[in-house]
Amino acid sequence: MSAEIAVRAAVIAALKRDVALMDGLNGLFDGAPDRATAPYAVVEECLGAEWGAKDVDGRELRLSISLHDMGETPARIAPLLARVDTGVKGMTGTGGGWRVVSAQSLRSRVARQAGRERGWRAVADYRLRVVREE
Repeated sequence: MSAEIAVRAAVIAALKRDVALMDGLNGLFDGAPDRATAPYAVVEECLGAEWGAKDVDGRELRLSISLHDMGETPARIAPLLARVDTGVKGMTGTGGGWRVVSAQSLRSRVARQAGRERGWRAVADYRLRVVREE
């Protein structure tokens, strides 16, 4: 299994184990949902690049997670974003033949949404380095 697919699944599983996070969301989706009621979270794009050494097959993955809310202020998103951050940065272990060796927050942003889907959107970007498990 590719590192991108395996890590996406592992991130979703880790976040779903966080009861407080899931209590604050109406759903956590792998990719943009056809229909969802805010607040919800989406595991978005996952970009991969080679990362390793002579005897180590590794991948560096850039993963984005977004939170969507229809509130007048971003107050409800803030604690959810903190829980996502803790969940992703605390990832360890294996899945799909890959082991997470590091997870780092790169940046996050919170912005008011315009147009049909009003409310707030927060996006957090992470770098995860993984190695193939033998």
